[in-house]
Amino acid sequence: MPQISVILPVYNGEKTIRETIESILKQTFSDFELIVINDGSKDSTLEIVKSFPDSRIKVFSYPNAGQPASRNRGISRAEGEYISFIDADDLWTPDKLEAQFKALQNNPQAAVAYSWSNMIDESGKFLREGAYLSYEGDVLTELLLSNFLENGSNPLIRAAALREVGNFDESLSNAHDWDMWLRLAARYHFVAVSSIQILYRVSSTSMSSNVLGMQKSSLRVIERAYAQAPESIQHFKRITIANSHKYLIFKALEGVPNPKKGLAAAWFLWYAVRNDPVLLRRRIFWKVLFHIGLVVSLPPQMAKNVLSKMQRFGNLNTLFTSIQTHP
Repeated sequence: MPQISVILPVYNGEKTIRETIESILKQTFSDFELIVINDGSKDSTLEIVKSFPDSRIKVFSYPNAGQPASRNRGISRAEGEYISFIDADDLWTPDKLEAQFKALQNNPQAAVAYSWSNMIDESGKFLREGAYLSYEGDVLTELLLSNFLENGSNPLIRAAALREVGNFDESLSNAHDWDMWLRLAARYHFVAVSSIQILYRVSSTSMSSNVLGMQKSSLRVIERAYAQAPESIQHFKRITIANSHKYLIFKALEGVPNPKKGLAAAWFLWYAVRNDPVLLRRRIFWKVLFHIGLVVSLPPQMAKNVLSKMQRFGNLNTLFTSIQTHP
């Protein structure tokens, strides 16, 4: 049996699936199986996957059911002692699996190893840095305050621990990965690999573009996590809600200015301030409010031009550094 099972759900991923698979096959750690869950793709995804002459690749096709269901289907097929997930448009550096495997071997008390991420755009070009946070041991409080794993293509997990906490919640349209990491953190220790090993692709068609859906799912995850969390950390709940909405503000303002998403950002800003009034005393609050005002009141192209000229207000990477989810 392979030591690691890599689970790759894909739906209509013909534009990126080849590059993703190539990044997996280039891993310096070679004792793995790659389980591709074809989630009812209607493009040339299946043909591209089958074009790789590598016996480690196993393909299973199902009717379309969404990412959480596809991940669960992959888990049911996995034979490895460790499991890792990767989305069909993300990339790994060649040392990702090896570094995380060694981290878990050197820390037998830990069940999850994770690395740092950078974000890339639809063409694969660098977009922005990740949070670069490294927490180890009992990380439940830190993970409630911020999903510092940042994406579902990150961790390597002991299969026994994954099966102990149960499957991904298929009723969550978003945030099902954060929900899973929180359930793992409630029982097991984490270990960090302080190196950039995941390249997370940000696209206009990704699930993260549905910001209102993200809010609904995130609030469900927060309520569930705090319902089971120790009394000693219950006082962090309002900060968790505020932090999640700071991140949603950024996601709503990301990309081409859109009045509808600008209004969503205003709603998220109100929600964040409601749960963390200290934000009203920070300069970043007024910068974000000004940014939202431009996006909502001006035609998209005009707003884009104005924001590009006003770098203090228009550079979302700078804004993100100021409002990212961890305090």
